[in-house]
Amino acid sequence: MSEKIEPLRLHAARAQLLVIDVQARLMPHIADGPARDRRAALMIRAAQILELPSTCTEQYPAGLGPTCGEVAAALNAQTARFEKTSFSVMGDPRAAAHVRGLRRSDVLVVGVETHVCVLQTALDLLAAGLQAFVLTDAVGSRRPGDYETALRRMQQAGVVLSTVESAIYELMEKSGTDLFRRMLPLLKEDAR
Repeated sequence: MSEKIEPLRLHAARAQLLVIDVQARLMPHIADGPARDRRAALMIRAAQILELPSTCTEQYPAGLGPTCGEVAAALNAQTARFEKTSFSVMGDPRAAAHVRGLRRSDVLVVGVETHVCVLQTALDLLAAGLQAFVLTDAVGSRRPGDYETALRRMQQAGVVLSTVESAIYELMEKSGTDLFRRMLPLLKEDAR
């Protein structure tokens, strides 16, 4: 008799959002940067409706500038923020303690660069016993080859790849609810 395999599914009660290094001096160089910024901002606003805890990091902001664009506009006062010099969020003791301390095992990841900070963070999340869900339309790199290679490497390591819209619908689970009605204007605005 074969053992039943449980698929890795997102559940709002065990999910958190991690926004990595969407910064002023990086984003102009990211392939499709404005689109990735918009997708990350959409996920941030959806996380607020879903009541998911969110964490935002900035890599050496003195050199790379602050969080920028639509992402900066979407963040709210409840978002925990950390400056770091470690490429991996989990390499920064304060940020790592915060992410683990939320006691939410499913970590949705958006940000840049896919092949540097996102990759190292996702691998370190797995090593810490957390499940990384990298939202491929909300992460980016300067070069497409780096982006694609990093996604393949993460997937081979056990990171789940998804998209912002797919994650939002998976977290909502069904239509016809108050949560769905509150999310619908955001999704309709994004469809324009």
